Amino acid sequence: MNAQDEAVIDVANLSVDISVPAGQLHAVSDISFSVGPGKTLCLVGESGCGKTITSLALMRLLPRSARLSATHIRFDGRDLSKISEKEMAALRGNRLGMIFQDPMTSLNPVYRIGDQLEEVYLRHRGGPRAKARERAHFLLEKVGIINPGQRLTQYPHQLSGGLRQRMMIAMMLMCEPRMLIADEPTTALDVTVQVQILNLLRELQQEFNTAMILITHNLGVVARMADHVAVMYAGRIVEQGTAEQVFRQPAHPYTRGLLECIPRHGQSAHHDKLGSIPGIVPSLVGKIEGCSFRNRCLYVHDGCQSGAIAMQQAISGQNYRCLLAPHEVSGASIAKAENMA
Repeated sequence: MNAQDEAVIDVANLSVDISVPAGQLHAVSDISFSVGPGKTLCLVGESGCGKTITSLALMRLLPRSARLSATHIRFDGRDLSKISEKEMAALRGNRLGMIFQDPMTSLNPVYRIGDQLEEVYLRHRGGPRAKARERAHFLLEKVGIINPGQRLTQYPHQLSGGLRQRMMIAMMLMCEPRMLIADEPTTALDVTVQVQILNLLRELQQEFNTAMILITHNLGVVARMADHVAVMYAGRIVEQGTAEQVFRQPAHPYTRGLLECIPRHGQSAHHDKLGSIPGIVPSLVGKIEGCSFRNRCLYVHDGCQSGAIAMQQAISGQNYRCLLAPHEVSGASIAKAENMA
């Protein structure tokens, strides 16, 4: 977004360092982004790139050994990096909601579904329990659950994975949050249920004009859901722009590599090999110099070995963190992006 005052959340220079036996782990380093009302920002990258730590930092749910720093994290008129824990607790589940990856570990197994949904409303809004039950019943219908009255009396283990995820979405909507963070909300679900959940999130977002940060490693999900994309690697944002910019003309070699790993429907022959990115995400413990992607990059040269790699802007509009000229985009990556979008 260009106008920061219009953003629901505006993050500037967020870093998270965690003390581990081997030293200091730089889980997230100097990332910035903003999300407007009714818009979706997708954080995408391999496991271990810092996506979930970023979401936990925004919710202030980091482990005690972690240290958060930021120029600011502006949300709802306040800086989340500076408010007290009591003030933050009043925002969680109220104005700021999070849907976790595994709903079974997010729901309390010894309480009925209805009690857990009502607790969120009573905690933040107060009022009679009957009003909270009415709100829960309404939202279960809204998320497509049949016989909501019966479901409210059941326990989490009595529901399928798809139903539990819908329950989590309903729970996060109990207080009409201004922003939702969805951390891999479809990973544990089968393909048909994944599509239903994504469509549901989009419909509810449009109805309530909710800003959303969607964390995923699935570029197909990004193509379906994103307004803006931030590609993360080794704790940093290496490319950021609109979904169209990033998909049509990827500027960073890592983004291109991710796109090369996607088969093209109707265009890939049976004997064609999918692309791959050799190696693994490097250790983030200790001092980090140069480009973190250099040991896996096809375009590496001496300038990548040391110093800071600054963000620059591509002709197509997005920002990227690389010394490589953006016009060196491979035709295969563009074709796959067009096919997905």
